[in-house]
Amino acid sequence: MEIRRSDRLVIGLWVVIAVLLVRLFAIQIIDDSFKESAENNSMVRYTIYPPRGIIYDRNGEILVGNRICYDIMVTPKEITAFDTLALASALDLDPDWVRSQLKYYREYRSRIGFRTLQFVKQVSAEKYMKFAEHEYDFPGFRGQVRSVREYPFNAGGNLLGYVSEVGPKDMEREPDVYKSGDYIGKTGLEAAREKDLRGEKGYHIFLRDSRNKVQSPYKDGELDKEAVPGKDIVTTIDAHLQQYGQELMKGKKGSLIALEPSSGEILAMVSSPGIDVEVLSNMGAHYASLAADPGRPMFNRTVQASYPPGSVFKLVNGLIGLQEGVLEPWYQYPCSRGYAYTKNRKLGCHAHRSPLNLNEAVMMSCNAYFCYVLKNLLENKKYDSVDDAFDKWREYVLSFGFGQKLGSDFPSELGGNIPTSKRYDKIYGRKRWKTSNVISLSIGQGEIGATPLQIANLAAIMANRGWWYIPHIVKDSEGVEIDARFKQKHYTLVDTTHFSKVIQGMWMAVNGGPGAGGTAGMACVPGLDICGKTGTAQNPHGADNSVFICFAPRENPKIAVVGYIENAGWGGSWACPLASLLIEKYLTGGTTRPDLETRMLNTSFNVAGN
Repeated sequence: MEIRRSDRLVIGLWVVIAVLLVRLFAIQIIDDSFKESAENNSMVRYTIYPPRGIIYDRNGEILVGNRICYDIMVTPKEITAFDTLALASALDLDPDWVRSQLKYYREYRSRIGFRTLQFVKQVSAEKYMKFAEHEYDFPGFRGQVRSVREYPFNAGGNLLGYVSEVGPKDMEREPDVYKSGDYIGKTGLEAAREKDLRGEKGYHIFLRDSRNKVQSPYKDGELDKEAVPGKDIVTTIDAHLQQYGQELMKGKKGSLIALEPSSGEILAMVSSPGIDVEVLSNMGAHYASLAADPGRPMFNRTVQASYPPGSVFKLVNGLIGLQEGVLEPWYQYPCSRGYAYTKNRKLGCHAHRSPLNLNEAVMMSCNAYFCYVLKNLLENKKYDSVDDAFDKWREYVLSFGFGQKLGSDFPSELGGNIPTSKRYDKIYGRKRWKTSNVISLSIGQGEIGATPLQIANLAAIMANRGWWYIPHIVKDSEGVEIDARFKQKHYTLVDTTHFSKVIQGMWMAVNGGPGAGGTAGMACVPGLDICGKTGTAQNPHGADNSVFICFAPRENPKIAVVGYIENAGWGGSWACPLASLLIEKYLTGGTTRPDLETRMLNTSFNVAGN
């Protein structure tokens, strides 16, 4: 039987009514979230801030902890007449400032509504207790527990980073996480591990009465949420080694980095001039002066500065030459105070005996020897052109971690620079450039740029005989797992069998004795078997930079170090002894060269910011 149109309309109407009744029942009886939303004007939510996660060193020492402080909060709608001088006295504030704030609240009272604002931040426990004794005299004001960072060790200000109040971009990026007045890690490890360290905020919900006074907990606290503390972080850093490294670098500009070669873990990471940890907990008060400091203490040179690596790069060219078959350890090349790469131009070198084989060239850091090596690499007959040979050379260099970000868990890392053949095509014209145009690459100069972390990684590669892990500063710990990429071995394109042929020269540079002519004799510590390579990198902005990489002991190395000191001259004079003292301290727990240590600790190059 066909249903009449009028009947269909009636049926449809009853269906709509039934749906509305079911929905209304669900809202009123089953789900009271709408009711709670409607009651928001009579409810107030107090945020509970979680303690930020603690940061430990590799041995369980606390690098960054927390101490309790208080924020004084104000709800302008709840303010009634009170003694402003008493409030100013309790919180040690300027009475005129208090009056100006109250005037602002009165003027914008309707716009602020029932919002609670920060009145004073980070009040000490002593000052808060004075306020709390008379809190009832200050309607609309209350204390809120917060925590601020504290630093038992003066170790790693740039490494650890600082925490500061969120900005508009932070709140825009994660609006469900951050609100005005929250804190966030801004730099260093605090920023890199923010999601682990910050924890999760909680809250208490209270009801207001008709006079806007906060009364009892809403639903007896049933809907309250406890704060979740941040996760603790265990770093790879050795706090005592980091602190010692900073003492050694005082008054000097540059970097001092120590790695554990077998794991890629960073043991110490010093950027100098650096930020003293004493200012980290209150960066707002110090930021302007630090930013204006000509020494640039906020600039982390370990990963943000790109330098010519200098003569330590000769190791890379020597290894590529061995792999490509254009070099053998017994090959000898002459040096007459340098290498004449054109009729009128010469790449200079210091005085030493001649000719030299590979190990002697590494030991004495002969420039001419490695000019011959690069020449043979780029003019290798198995390639159709210098361009093709150069592209292959570049492929080898990239496999050592140069010319790209290493992928460390440390923020703001630069990738450095390894030039391409196309760059030289643009400068000289395609097929119109040759070895003489790029000869400075043989000694780590020219267009090569590398961060100290990349150079430290080269030291670890030499220690491991050809492989490396990405350098990192966080260890696996309870609730925190590091990325799998930090556990993956990376191999260079040079066969591991070739490394021992070069390492012998590194050992001779340190341990060969004065008569042998080694450039790194100041690094020698009997019994430690330190292997090293000096570098003196030309600097267009001043005196040469002093560079030294080393590892120890020779077999089963435990530590690899780079020292890169700006404008300090010859690598054997400054970077070399500094790096060797760091190695000795780590392996033995002390030092046996008091005169050298005293000179390194007390020498300053008048660096601004230190």
